[in-house]
Amino acid sequence: MKSLLPLNPHAYQQHAIHGDDRIWAETNCYVDVLIELIHAFGYNPVAGLAFTLSIDFESDQWTFFKYPPIDLLELYGMDVQELNPWRSLAIHVQTQVEAGRPVLVELDSYYLPDTAGTAYKTDHVKSTVAVNEIDIEKKHMGYFHGQGYYHVGGEDFEQLFQLNGLVHERMLPPYIELIKLREQPNSINSQILLRRSIISLQRQLRIMPEQNPFDKFSEQFIVDVNWLRQESIDSFHQYAFATLRQFGACFELAATYLQWLSDSGETDLEEAMAGYLAISNDVKTYQFKLARSIARNKIIGLDELHSMAKHWQQCRDILTAKYLK
Repeated sequence: MKSLLPLNPHAYQQHAIHGDDRIWAETNCYVDVLIELIHAFGYNPVAGLAFTLSIDFESDQWTFFKYPPIDLLELYGMDVQELNPWRSLAIHVQTQVEAGRPVLVELDSYYLPDTAGTAYKTDHVKSTVAVNEIDIEKKHMGYFHGQGYYHVGGEDFEQLFQLNGLVHERMLPPYIELIKLREQPNSINSQILLRRSIISLQRQLRIMPEQNPFDKFSEQFIVDVNWLRQESIDSFHQYAFATLRQFGACFELAATYLQWLSDSGETDLEEAMAGYLAISNDVKTYQFKLARSIARNKIIGLDELHSMAKHWQQCRDILTAKYLK
């Protein structure tokens, strides 16, 4: 069996971003898995979180935020390349791991044991994992997913990689990426990392929305609530994930990023940090309020969203004035 890192799921120490004190225990599958992968390889994933500042309301959902490939390369030397799946998925993954490259691949959570209590053996939901070790013959895989590191084997392994053939002829291969590791953690000291991170920060500030995304979201939200009243609870959860949870979790990460900048010597970030935390806290409460209003067929006010809009604008003004002079 080929392993990139000698990890034990029972002894693995997750990053603090996935600690019990967080407002949002999870962000999204791609960011969560990369946080743990970057962390496990000895880098600081917080230094790469500048991308959280530029998210927007995309007409029917909030930005599905992700580490940009350019930031992964410039901050950590992680060169992300798409993999063309022309052979068996399992063979591709094992070949790349044997070459010393982690593999990011979309798999079915129905067969991922770490999702017990949510999707495991109940729902077919695609989710990104990062493969650290694999042995096709022994039907074993070690992988990062969500908030930690796990093993999967046996029949679940067979189903994940469809070792007995495709379920049907319309089953398409998943999206796969390999990561070439071009730098060692000990070659990137704290000052180098800070300089690279501020370059990323400035790049993200240049593409921040010109129009306040909360103003756009508030207009659409009124329409969405009326639609949700006619839909199932599953539709509500999908909607909440695509909207409230996305920007709530994202802006908590934004506050974490500003705290790291402050700890690294950057000044005058306290107000922006507090603004992002206020949004993240308030939207979690608002999500519960929305659920109750729909269940009871009650009107929900927009004051909280208007408050979030003010916080967002203040944060934008502070950061652009400081870093885009």
